[in-house]
Amino acid sequence: MSARLVRIAVIGDCPVFRHGVTQLIDTTPDLHLVAAALSIESADGSLHTAEVVLMDLQHSAPKLSAGVAKLRARGHAVIVMSSSPQIDAIQVIRAGASGYLSRQAEGDELLTAIRAVGSGRSYVSAPASYLLEQSPHFTDREQDVLKLLASGATDHEIARTLRISKHTVHSHLDRIGEKTGSRRRPDLTRLAIEHGLTDRT
Repeated sequence: MSARLVRIAVIGDCPVFRHGVTQLIDTTPDLHLVAAALSIESADGSLHTAEVVLMDLQHSAPKLSAGVAKLRARGHAVIVMSSSPQIDAIQVIRAGASGYLSRQAEGDELLTAIRAVGSGRSYVSAPASYLLEQSPHFTDREQDVLKLLASGATDHEIARTLRISKHTVHSHLDRIGEKTGSRRRPDLTRLAIEHGLTDRT
């Protein structure tokens, strides 16, 4: 069975970035590039068919977050690439991004992130410098569930990995929700990042 085609737009103010990512996508059979532009505004006319928008813009945190929110409101899933110390995964996920990658990410990781976000999951490659220490607020099993969720695993995959039932996964997520007030997957992903519950550095 062939993989589902993910339609992606690339928005980046660096021509070398756009060219490199465009070439990578063009050689990947399950990805289809629908637009490559230097800004959201210049891509406006060609974005409507994109499921995933990959952004790499040299903007301030508020402006970048506003761009993410704008794209999410239009129904696009968004991945942000950045290495700026002023921009972190927590900020862009709060704004609605489904993915965050460091600019140092290799091509394979970028493709993994696009596929994960294109299938409705999240993907975070977070710099370790701002990750907080693990909180004793969560049990070991709740931490395991949050780690897997932050890596983009589905409830079924979490259950299989931890050798528990999906019902038990849902019970853990319910307890985490009761403790934190966070129930949506993007919010739970952000929560995992804030507590250092991710293996990616």
